[in-house]
Amino acid sequence: MVGGRENPRLVSSKLTPGRQCIGTPDCLDCLLNIVLVALVDLVHPHQHMELAGIFCICIHSLSCPHKTPPHPFYQETRRPNLHSQPHIQRKASSTDFPSHIYLNLLSDTMAEKKEVEEVGYGRLTSTDSRILDYTLNNPDTLTKYKSAAQISQKVLEAVSALCVAGEKIVTICDKGDKLLDEEIAKVYRGKKILKGISHPTTVSPSSFVTPYTPLLSDEAEAARTLEEGEAVKIQLGAQIDGFGTIVCDTIIVGPVEGRNVDLLLATYYANELLLRLMVPPGLLATGTDEEKAKAAKVKAPTQSKITSLLEKVVKSYDCNLVEHTTSWQFERNEIEGKKKIILAPGDGTKGDGTPEVGDVWGVEMGVSLGSGKIKNFENRATLHRRTTLTYALKRPSSKKILNEVVKKFGTFPFSLRQLEDERDAKVGVVECVRGNVFRQYEVVGDKDGETVGRLLTTIAITKNGLQKLAAPPALDLSKLKTEKKITDEEVLAILEQPLAKETKAKSKSKKKKPAKKAAGAAAESSDEE
Repeated sequence: MVGGRENPRLVSSKLTPGRQCIGTPDCLDCLLNIVLVALVDLVHPHQHMELAGIFCICIHSLSCPHKTPPHPFYQETRRPNLHSQPHIQRKASSTDFPSHIYLNLLSDTMAEKKEVEEVGYGRLTSTDSRILDYTLNNPDTLTKYKSAAQISQKVLEAVSALCVAGEKIVTICDKGDKLLDEEIAKVYRGKKILKGISHPTTVSPSSFVTPYTPLLSDEAEAARTLEEGEAVKIQLGAQIDGFGTIVCDTIIVGPVEGRNVDLLLATYYANELLLRLMVPPGLLATGTDEEKAKAAKVKAPTQSKITSLLEKVVKSYDCNLVEHTTSWQFERNEIEGKKKIILAPGDGTKGDGTPEVGDVWGVEMGVSLGSGKIKNFENRATLHRRTTLTYALKRPSSKKILNEVVKKFGTFPFSLRQLEDERDAKVGVVECVRGNVFRQYEVVGDKDGETVGRLLTTIAITKNGLQKLAAPPALDLSKLKTEKKITDEEVLAILEQPLAKETKAKSKSKKKKPAKKAAGAAAESSDEE
């Protein structure tokens, strides 16, 4: 298909544009080329055969929609390329033109030809690679995810320690990115693997919902500092070979008191509930085969049902879900995949797809002390991401930053602060956004100006259950005292469920307290006081 229409040049449905053309009567151009060679041979037999071959190859390369020189007169077995195309083989027949002409003519050209596949912000030659499996079925994939996750969690802990009253937000973000670069440089040394930051360090104060990373060149925003008692959302991430992990945590600057306690507890338990609702039905079922089969037939909860259950949790602490909180499926070089779950969709927008074994997700939870309604803030949008669309840029500054983004970040999010020339970036990004080359992330916050809490966990769903790859640190519930608690039995029953099957090694160790029991223990301790 070309431009949504069937290409009339293709006679056979077996051939599609982009496939390797080996010269076949199924292709009209190849067929015309064969006839042309025969006619030239009749006029100039034998002595001008090479000239005829060269002429026909030139004609074919310009006209054939497969964009590959024809090879209709020799036997070839093609290696499978990076897109897992099957072996293509054609045997010469008695009516074919003598094969030595094209073999001699094209040997040098085909030896130098390399098939390439764009992978993020680099290129991988097929001469150096075999067909690769980028799913979780390949152990290397999960290993790379885990390596990226370890970096993300380590830097998150370090950045959290930097968040003290009076510290500038832009300084924290800059230090966080430097720490990410340092840790990323330590892994997979000497290997030709693309690696980098999957999400820049962002620090979103109080009522900010989306990631926030100010610029040094914007004096007013660069001067903003953290305040005592402020709820701060820290988000960052790393990627190895295109397998990105992102993590976000909410911390309180200084002592945790008053309504901030309710916010942290509501966000924590809502996140734990959502993670359990992400586990495919029947995956952790026990008992007889019949009981397991019955459990597997249970339908996964709808997204409206998920929102309804989560609302019961947050309302127990007099909070509300932040509208349009979205969890995305992660793929290689992609943090916004085919599937998504949208919580509390304000305009009726619906998500698409359900979690399955083999998926990697970025699970997000947003909770507000206010209504949960959101609005765009007037702050400059500094977070962007390259799209897969192309556009003929005119400004030199636009072309410059596009080239820089392709090399440094690929299709992962980046901040204008990370680019070589911040001032040029602010000018050049305008055309890139207008031409849809870049996607711009607006600065969004709570409509009522209320404090917001947010968590983001990168998970992998395997046959053994849900595995947290990059997750915020466990909340110390013993230090959070409140009179509020969850009472809904359906919610408590789900919180009691495990995330994964217990292995033999784990069963010998001390078991962790289930979320339901932890919620009850926290409430009981507060009652005693």
